[in-house]
Amino acid sequence: MSKVIKTGICSFGMSGQVFHAPFIHVNPGFEFTAVVERSKNLAKQRYPNVKVYTTVDEMLADKELELIVVNTPNYTHFDYVKAALEAGKNVVVEKPFTVNTEEAKALIELAASKKLLLSVYHNRRYDSDFKIVRKVINDGLLGDVLEAEIHYDRFKEELSYKKHKEEALPGTGSLYDLGSHLIDQALQLFGFPQAVWADIRIIRKESVVDDYFELVLYYNNLRVRLKCSYLIREALPSYQLHGRKGSFIKTKSDIQEAQLQRGLFPNSPDWGAEAPHEWGLLHTEIDGKVVKQFLPSTNGNYMEYYQGIYEALANNAPNPVNPRDAENVIRIIETAFQSSKEGKVIHLG
Repeated sequence: MSKVIKTGICSFGMSGQVFHAPFIHVNPGFEFTAVVERSKNLAKQRYPNVKVYTTVDEMLADKELELIVVNTPNYTHFDYVKAALEAGKNVVVEKPFTVNTEEAKALIELAASKKLLLSVYHNRRYDSDFKIVRKVINDGLLGDVLEAEIHYDRFKEELSYKKHKEEALPGTGSLYDLGSHLIDQALQLFGFPQAVWADIRIIRKESVVDDYFELVLYYNNLRVRLKCSYLIREALPSYQLHGRKGSFIKTKSDIQEAQLQRGLFPNSPDWGAEAPHEWGLLHTEIDGKVVKQFLPSTNGNYMEYYQGIYEALANNAPNPVNPRDAENVIRIIETAFQSSKEGKVIHLG
């Protein structure tokens, strides 16, 4: 590639190690140039040429860097993205984009004023399971979709070792964390809803942040339910879609995170390939005949996001995740908390 984008990552915890550094390292359009590690030296062990800074401010002063990945705790996103943009850097920020829509709007305006790229890492658009769900809908295999339910469940009574995820701080809890994925997927599939109802609770004994939610997104002839619980030992299928012609049932089965945690790079053989027993069940009508069959999924590939970032920066292609999409996710989250508190459906203007 004619252009190589020198990139810095703001943190080298799980997010930096698993979801960002491997893709930047493997893609020839990027160079993993710098990272912030305050006390450890883990990045150097795997990426010997990387420069290590002890603060984000020090890294932002590096004139070589063109792109900054903000993958710090949620409540710091606004400050670090703002600082990076003001330093003249393009930015990829982890989801959730910000903790409120006012911050989101301010960052979008700042990026536009400086003619810089601002993108949000909604990587679950590139999961194998979501890809086949989107294809089934787009191909019209279900007819008009009337009901959809998407789950992101876990079974974990104990609190996370990541203390910033378990403290009652702005942007913490399951709705900001896992709900961001579900809401983004719903908006990608069905657009912005007319109204929202939500029930948000704390169910783990020691928790002080929400770890259960159910949202209902209202559309003209469609209801979309988004559900998450940290105390589901036997999970239901993660995608359940029903339309006028038929149904599609699918597990959450993307294997990229597991591959990355095993130390594989995203150019490994069979990257993101689902096992056949995870294929989704399609039960519908095609050309007048009732069909019941399992559909293979396209491989998941988060590199599609980073290749999109490269094309946007090098060739002026569209942003792979427009920050306005991510702002809409935050708007739904804020509305959901209002609905849960007031116990009513909230209509969106």
